[in-house]
Amino acid sequence: MATGSESDDDPSSEQERPAHMERRRWPREPAMSKERPPHASPALEPLRFSTQDLPPAEQFQAWRAHMAPLVDVHLPEGKSPEDAFLAEQTGWHLGDILIVQQRAHAHRYIRDQAMLRSSPIDHWNVCLQRSGQAWTEVNRRVTETAAGEIFFMSLGSPYRGRTTDTEALLVFLPYELLARDASLLQSAGNTVLSGSHAELLTGYLTGLETNLGNLTIEEVPRIIQTIGDMVVAGAASSTRTDTGQNQANMGLMERAHRYIHVNLHSENLTPDVMCRALGISRTRLYQLFEASGGVLNYIRKRRLLQAYADLSNSADHRPISEIAEAAGFEVAANFTRAFTHEFGLSPREIRRTVATQQRPAPAIRSTRRCGKTIGDWLALTG
Repeated sequence: MATGSESDDDPSSEQERPAHMERRRWPREPAMSKERPPHASPALEPLRFSTQDLPPAEQFQAWRAHMAPLVDVHLPEGKSPEDAFLAEQTGWHLGDILIVQQRAHAHRYIRDQAMLRSSPIDHWNVCLQRSGQAWTEVNRRVTETAAGEIFFMSLGSPYRGRTTDTEALLVFLPYELLARDASLLQSAGNTVLSGSHAELLTGYLTGLETNLGNLTIEEVPRIIQTIGDMVVAGAASSTRTDTGQNQANMGLMERAHRYIHVNLHSENLTPDVMCRALGISRTRLYQLFEASGGVLNYIRKRRLLQAYADLSNSADHRPISEIAEAAGFEVAANFTRAFTHEFGLSPREIRRTVATQQRPAPAIRSTRRCGKTIGDWLALTG
């Protein structure tokens, strides 16, 4: 396995490599579904996005719209929006995690503070680079990922970077899924994982990718547990040595997130109560959540996301007013307004799709012509 390198250079300063992407099947195409015995659970159904069938002049804008909830993408120097831009994604929901097979032409990307403040996405991200190279900058430190390497980062921090023409397998894990190890994972962020644990994770994901089309719901929990354990083990063996202050900050953030998760529906979940529970000042608390638009904004988004999950649960028969109250809204109309603004759909629309046994609509507006955005796919995790 090759070794990733780090530098302090601007990732956009490198010369872009010429486009050379071929029209071919995924390097590890999921196996064809095998005949299942009677009454067996159905296989997982993939989500798909592709610019292939669009006119060349519309392809990059379609990709940009698809990725907008996660990153703002730009063309490399010398490329025109009128040029053809091939990008494809196949997404697989495995319970709380999302696996995405991706192929895309060279581009630049940025996730800044403004996007973090307005986005509920704070997942952990694992990228198994199949071909090409990528350079990602976090806090002025650039990490290069080459073909065959596995890159780990947090989507809860601002970053920017660029890629050549690439093929990759992306794994998105909700923050809460690995919250117990958040401090360790934060310290391993923006890192190419190395060592035997990274090699085991690479092998496991490679084998899993070839069987995505044959997985059933019953197999998902064990897969989630295995991936989570292997990511934590890989991060532990690749962790950089940080200063004591940085470790303390990450530990404090972990405690704050865990406190919010445990007390999400408590009416006493206020900044003052959190400060007393965590033993910190209001100023320190606000500093911790500055990138998320403030602690109250973070709590509000978490409650709305939980409300979306509750409304999408066919086994949850509580009235919408009761779910609204659990989300901290005493007035149902205010809840409906906030929910619709956040997800583009009303609580009744979500509940209606469940009542008619349809798949819940995505939690973020879909893009025109090219289907659901990467934000839609991520909204259904966690």
